[in-house]
Amino acid sequence: MSTRIPTICAAFVLFLAGCATRQHGPAIISLFNGKDLSGWHSWLVDTKHEDPRRVFSVTNGAIRISGDGLGYLATTNQFRDYHLIVEFKWGTQNTRWGDRIGKARDSGVFLHATGPDGNSEDGRGAFMAAIECNIFQGATGDFLLIRGTNFDDTLIWPRASFNGSEQRDAEGFRWFDPAGARHKLERWGRVNWRNKSSEWRDELEFRGARDVEKPGDWNRLDIVCESARITVRLNGVFVNEVFDVFPRGGKILLQCEGSEIFFRRVELLPLLRKK
Repeated sequence: MSTRIPTICAAFVLFLAGCATRQHGPAIISLFNGKDLSGWHSWLVDTKHEDPRRVFSVTNGAIRISGDGLGYLATTNQFRDYHLIVEFKWGTQNTRWGDRIGKARDSGVFLHATGPDGNSEDGRGAFMAAIECNIFQGATGDFLLIRGTNFDDTLIWPRASFNGSEQRDAEGFRWFDPAGARHKLERWGRVNWRNKSSEWRDELEFRGARDVEKPGDWNRLDIVCESARITVRLNGVFVNEVFDVFPRGGKILLQCEGSEIFFRRVELLPLLRKK
C-alpha cells in the first residue's frame, strides 16, 4: 500500500516549532471566529465546492450545518499533535440525506482527513479518508475508519489498535475497554465508545442508560491526538481511545450527514513537543 499525506503548511509548522520551546505552553488556535467560515471550505457530494442550499452558514455566533446534504466543512490547514475542543448542539431537522428521517441524529468530527476532497468510499465521495469521532445520538464517541482514494489513485487504508471487550455488537464490532485485550482495525470498522448501550438502535432521540451526551443542550468533546494515539472525552467523561493510528495528521472535518447541528466552539491547542 502506498499513500501520501500532504504536509502541514509552512506557517503552521513554524508556529508549532515556536510552541515546542514556549515556557508557559501553547496558545489556543480558534478554528472558528464566531463570524464567518474563514479558514474552512465546504464539500457536498452533489454540488462539490458549491453550496446553493446554504447547508453551511453562521448564525448567532455558531456554525450551522443544516443537514440538507452529505459532505463536510474542512479546515484549510492540516494539523497533527493537538488537543481539539468542540462544542456542539443538535438542531431539530433530519432530512432524507443519509436516510435520517425518523432516525438518530448524525454527524461527526473527522480527524487526520487525507487526500482530495470527496475521496471516501463511504457516501460514494461524500467525505474524506480519515479517522472519525462519531457524533451520533447514543453513539457519540465511537471511532470509525473511513477509507478512500488518494491523489495518485492509491488506496488510503486507515488503521488503529485499541483495547477492547470480548463482546461484540450485532455488526461484529467491539466496545472500548481499557482493561481488555489489544485488537486491530484496518481499512474500515468501528470501536464502540466505552458505555454505549448494547441495545443501541438507529432511532430518533435514542438514549442509552449510561449516555453522557446532554439532550437539547451544548455538549463538549475533548479530542487529543498525540503521535499515534487519539483519546476522546465527552462532557468530561473518558469514552474512547485508539493507538497506532494511521494517518497521523491531516485536515479536520465537521460532517454533514442528514441532521441539523450547531458548533459554537472549535479550538485547537498544539501539544508541546518533547525536546
